[in-house]
Amino acid sequence: MSDLLAARFQMGLSLAFHIVFAVVGIASPAMMVIAERRWRASGDSIYLDLAKRWARGTAILFAVGAVSGTVLSFELGLLWPGFMRVAGPVIGMPFSLEGFAFFTEAIFLGVYLYGWDRVTPRAHLLAGVVVAVSGALSGVFVVIANAWMNAPTGFTLAPDGSFTDIHPLQAMANPAALSQVVHMTLAAYAATGLAVAGIHAGLMLRGRSALFHRHALIVALTVGAPAAVLQPLSGDLSARFVARHQPAKLAAMEGLFETRDHAPLAIGGWPDTTAQQLRFAIEIPSGLSLLAFHEPSATVTGLDQVPRDEWPNIPAVHLSFQVMVGLGTYMAFVGLWGVWLVRQKGASIGRGYLRALAWGTPFGFIAIEAGWMATELGRQPWIIYRVLRTSAALTPMPGQPIRTAAFVVLYAFLAVVVTVLLSRQILGSPVTGDTAELEARR
Repeated sequence: MSDLLAARFQMGLSLAFHIVFAVVGIASPAMMVIAERRWRASGDSIYLDLAKRWARGTAILFAVGAVSGTVLSFELGLLWPGFMRVAGPVIGMPFSLEGFAFFTEAIFLGVYLYGWDRVTPRAHLLAGVVVAVSGALSGVFVVIANAWMNAPTGFTLAPDGSFTDIHPLQAMANPAALSQVVHMTLAAYAATGLAVAGIHAGLMLRGRSALFHRHALIVALTVGAPAAVLQPLSGDLSARFVARHQPAKLAAMEGLFETRDHAPLAIGGWPDTTAQQLRFAIEIPSGLSLLAFHEPSATVTGLDQVPRDEWPNIPAVHLSFQVMVGLGTYMAFVGLWGVWLVRQKGASIGRGYLRALAWGTPFGFIAIEAGWMATELGRQPWIIYRVLRTSAALTPMPGQPIRTAAFVVLYAFLAVVVTVLLSRQILGSPVTGDTAELEARR
């Protein structure tokens, strides 16, 4: 394995590990706030139990996310010094704002965890709201920095490759920012909400404390289902940005080797880069032209218009994109079904819907990982699109494969620890006495 490939693999592994904690950190505070609000409104102690459980889970994930996020910040400087040399003054502002949001979240999470009997009910609920808002903002600022890498603006490129006349606010308002922020934020709520709902649906199917898990499932659906329904709309916004600003990425996602009008939308298939054909795909006539430009006769740029040395890894990008779209479609269907059930106050949650939720428990996180792979691999060979190649940003220090192997071991260990801790929170902790008594009476 070359140093470049090893460094890219290590960065990808770090991002794949961290992103799980980042998206849960965005959505889980919203669930704990909704649960507390329902407890204070109804007096139902099951909601109190849920709020406390989710708060403890949020704290665990926040701690591990802080560690993995710190590792990422070091990797940016250690693995990609060429990138930080030129991009640091530009992306410094969104990362600084992310740090401010992170510390705000940490402070108010402490208030929420230990302030149940120490602050007024209104102040305690407000602390939870601040945790939820700051967690979401933390994700927004990081995504803005990544969006700038896809659509770099706010600077002048000097002849020596350095940046001059830097405008950080203009850089933050880059053309990719809105579509990526909306898409990623909705993905966080959809993935986390439906995953939690899926876990409790699975436990209900096994006959575990139906009343408790029904309460948890309804709260989780309140967060996840609307986001899953709206996600395809944000995907349309993202597709139109990519079509206009990153045509090579769109061509790789769709396996489109030839520039054409009335371009079909491919479902599945395998791109044969040697023959420059997409094999075994189901094609919807004019679908890609309509999706990308809202015009069925529009011309979509294919890979034949892209220099061969600027092609990304087309099979990896295409497969990742197809996985994301397929799982996202399933989640949108389940979310729409869930929205209908939540709005029908007297409707029962049948075993068919419980099975659909349980099967889809990991789908949101898989879709997020696949979506980030499509986004990041599709930008290659550029680390800053059309400005700086990834190979030019790499550290000159040799021996990268050895360090990458060490990180694989570290992340495997952390994954086991987190899985054990969260399993104990979901399955091992007994419900409170009030909750147990309430379930027995009902």
